[in-house]
Amino acid sequence: MGCVHGKCCGRYPSSSDVDSRDYKEVASRKNRSRITQIPLEHVAVPSHNFNLQYSFLTQPGYYPDDPDKLNQDSFCIKTKLQGNPNIHFFGVFDGHGQFGTQCSNFVKDRLVEILASDPTLADDPVKAYSSAFMTMNQELHNSEIDDSMSGTTAITVLVIGDTLYVANVGDSRAVIAVKDGNQILAENLSYDQTPFRKDECERVKLCGARVLSVDQVEGLKDPEIQSWGDEESQGGDPPRLWVQNGMYPGTAFTRSVGDSTAEKIGVVADPEVSTVQVTPNHLFFIIASDGVFEFLSSQAVVNMAARYSDPREACSAIAAESYKLWLEHENRTDDITIIIVHIKDLSNSSAGVTDGRTTRRSNKGTDSPVSWSEHYGLVGSDVSDQQQPYQLSVATNRSEAVIVPSPASQRPSESSVLDVG
Repeated sequence: MGCVHGKCCGRYPSSSDVDSRDYKEVASRKNRSRITQIPLEHVAVPSHNFNLQYSFLTQPGYYPDDPDKLNQDSFCIKTKLQGNPNIHFFGVFDGHGQFGTQCSNFVKDRLVEILASDPTLADDPVKAYSSAFMTMNQELHNSEIDDSMSGTTAITVLVIGDTLYVANVGDSRAVIAVKDGNQILAENLSYDQTPFRKDECERVKLCGARVLSVDQVEGLKDPEIQSWGDEESQGGDPPRLWVQNGMYPGTAFTRSVGDSTAEKIGVVADPEVSTVQVTPNHLFFIIASDGVFEFLSSQAVVNMAARYSDPREACSAIAAESYKLWLEHENRTDDITIIIVHIKDLSNSSAGVTDGRTTRRSNKGTDSPVSWSEHYGLVGSDVSDQQQPYQLSVATNRSEAVIVPSPASQRPSESSVLDVG
């Protein structure tokens, strides 16, 4: 999403309102030469005798009114953090506002630096994460960057041994693919922090925020109706945060780094942290900016990634599909950044005993040069996703945070899961 003074402020006409062929062709030409992608990389986790294979892709959005607009997304991959071969960091940062690029670059550099210098990181990652975000946020406020109406979201995964620590601020997302019987399920490792979430909506209201859509603020809809449906069906005019007597800042998220004006009405940099102990049935995890998830569900993204053994190909396919869907719905696209990390060679013996935070187990994965679905005997399926949605317990000033099932009514079901008989 973003703030009304940033990437999502315009009332872009839908593709049905205009002849979309011309701008799609222009967008495609500009996009092909501006994609950044690294070769396939590997790193070992010797403490548990498995490997991570990863790649990423980042590309700027297409904005017809600002064709040279900088990519406000950034990312950071830092292996062997603190010189420890068992600690690895992956992060995606989605800037917004006039100085969003500067904010996201500041945060992607400082967050990993602060974590790397924290002597408590290996012993208490959740506390270290929370402390790092709060320190970094204050440093951004004190920097030369004007973050009064600019900032960045942050979705990061810290791998420590066989445990993933996922810290989220904002509406980018982390998801993990889980082999469950004949299916590959998408389990969200983060839960978008937007006013669509009842708990986040009530929290910012208590801090003085008005929560209204743009149509409500402009008097086109009744502001007393405090029900906006869900993000999937109402993403075009989402509920936003406003000061009591003004038409700003208009953020569509409830947490971010920076955004000092929005901070006064409850937008905080305090991360929600979740933990997952990986097991052999965990195939790969994905972290991406909301440019990927705006028109694709977590399950749809996992389904696409599961068709490729090479994360470079999966990144390209998902980015291309996201880009295409943006142009089908709007006359522009968002910036798109995605990191895919395959979990290789993890056996039952190396995974150890689970602590209840990861509930599914399966046979060992494969290094064979075929897709996950081919390896497991992919068959087509229209089976509905029966997995339980997940939400996170907030880890503020606590040493533990776990993923717990939430009522099915709190989040719409995802796309059909991949059936791998």
